[in-house]
Amino acid sequence: MGISTGPVSVMICGAGHSGSTLLGMILGSHSQAFYMGEGGKARYLGDEKKPLRKRVCKICGEACPVWSGFEWDGETPLHASVSRHVGRPVIIDSTKDEAWIRQRADETRGLGGRAVLILLGRDGRAVVNSRIRKYPDRDPEGQIRDWVEKMASSEALFEAFEGPKIRIRYEDLATSTESVARALCAVIGLDFEPGMLRFAEAEHHVLGGNSGTQFIVAREQLRDPDEAFVSLNERTRGYYENHSGDIELDLRWREEMAPAHLALFENLAASANAAFKWEG
Repeated sequence: MGISTGPVSVMICGAGHSGSTLLGMILGSHSQAFYMGEGGKARYLGDEKKPLRKRVCKICGEACPVWSGFEWDGETPLHASVSRHVGRPVIIDSTKDEAWIRQRADETRGLGGRAVLILLGRDGRAVVNSRIRKYPDRDPEGQIRDWVEKMASSEALFEAFEGPKIRIRYEDLATSTESVARALCAVIGLDFEPGMLRFAEAEHHVLGGNSGTQFIVAREQLRDPDEAFVSLNERTRGYYENHSGDIELDLRWREEMAPAHLALFENLAASANAAFKWEG
């Protein structure tokens, strides 16, 4: 792998509920990479004022062999510190805050490393439906407008980003996983490893992120899944408890999204969704 003196920081931008946990775990299954999850939550490690779910590994909980032994002062270059801690040169971070991404990129470049940006898109109807499922009490119109604004700010970040970068779609990742993984490895500077596609078989220790995808990993990683920290709510339990563990395209929105919400989405976000609309 052609890297310089510093680490390689791979950051994922885009909207939440777009598959970044799956993407991070696929990349983090590479022998030279570590997926830290939402790196911004490293700020909360050991902070008992924060909810437990925000300050521990989502797979292992407080007894995590990685995060229970890691401290960050908020000033030391984060990805370099994690790289030294886990002994892998490539760190994947799915924190989607634009300012956070710029800060981590500047830190890594300042150490002579490489910063790589992935813009992850997904059909906005799927994203909004997932958010409505998770937050049924929130205003659907606000959820739709938030997605439009987030994708616009992510696109602006991507356009301004100096260095290796790539756009991918969740739907392509789920249906053409190997070809997308190979393209990502080429941009990052890694040799593709077939084991990346069996992400559930690899060991992961993640902060934040999607509980459903993490449940699939915990089911394989822990001898007793009941020991897993991650838990599922009633709205998602059936789907993930019956999940094969393979990489599958999630199109639940087609059955779940209420006609009124779908019509509202088309009225407010059809043009913004043109580049992400999936009809496969």
